[in-house]
Amino acid sequence: MDIIYINDLRIEAVIGVYAWERQLKQVLIFDLELGTDIRKAALTDSVADTLNYKEVAKRVMAFGTDSRYQLVESLAEAVAELILKEFDTPWLRLRLNKQGAVRGVRDVGVIIERGRREEAWHGSM
Repeated sequence: MDIIYINDLRIEAVIGVYAWERQLKQVLIFDLELGTDIRKAALTDSVADTLNYKEVAKRVMAFGTDSRYQLVESLAEAVAELILKEFDTPWLRLRLNKQGAVRGVRDVGVIIERGRREEAWHGSM
């Protein structure tokens, strides 16, 4: 499997459990690794034959900006599900960073890996 990646995708979103957090937008940083097969695109040299990272980034930005989750865990899971379904990728790794969420700590967040169930099942045979 090949990987197309998007690093340091910054989105302003309302996220958090405290009342003051619900009143403002905070910067969230996404790093994405998307499993795919790039061989056809490499042969044709056509964006139509690959996982279009620009479209993925635009969709994640739109979704994240409009979201109102309390937990980064919930937002990460929703974004992973969206990418798996809308972009037909069999696997992804997503890192969601909420910088400055804890005093004295630069980075805090979650890293998740998800795959389509049927892909995971077929791979285990």
